[in-house]
Amino acid sequence: MSAPAAPLTRWERVKAWFDVRFRSPAAIYGLIVFAAFVTIADDHAETVGEVLESAVTSLVVFFIAHVFAHTLTEHATHGLRRATREGMRHGAGMLYASVPSVLLLIYAAVSGMSVDDASDLSMWSTFVVLGVLGYFAYARRGARLAMRLVGAFATACLGIFIVLLEYAVH
Repeated sequence: MSAPAAPLTRWERVKAWFDVRFRSPAAIYGLIVFAAFVTIADDHAETVGEVLESAVTSLVVFFIAHVFAHTLTEHATHGLRRATREGMRHGAGMLYASVPSVLLLIYAAVSGMSVDDASDLSMWSTFVVLGVLGYFAYARRGARLAMRLVGAFATACLGIFIVLLEYAVH
């Protein structure tokens, strides 16, 4: 019989909470999609508030579509309520990952920044979050510090490249 697992420390619980919400395919997808929505809205909006409204609304629609797809594919196996709840849990990362950019866009709106500057700030936020995710992905693989930093930078650059591709398509 195995020994009971030791309880998690407060820091380990915080790390686990962030890990579940930010280190998922849905979170990374949501982060990139939100950045693309901000970049697209930047071309048409006259205020930072309009950029924020357009990007958040678009992301929420994608989240609803994700929950719908998950519910539809899992409904027969788990029932409607459980499938919907699991779809929301699975897709929640899409919403969580956009929080840093949303907060910066709110700051930009309140401080009177231009739409272009706010969009750039949001893009830098995306770059940093992707870099942090890349860094920890390499850390989990046991990479040395230099490789973690290279991996973080490469991850962030690839994510921004995908955002720019999405922008170019739209």
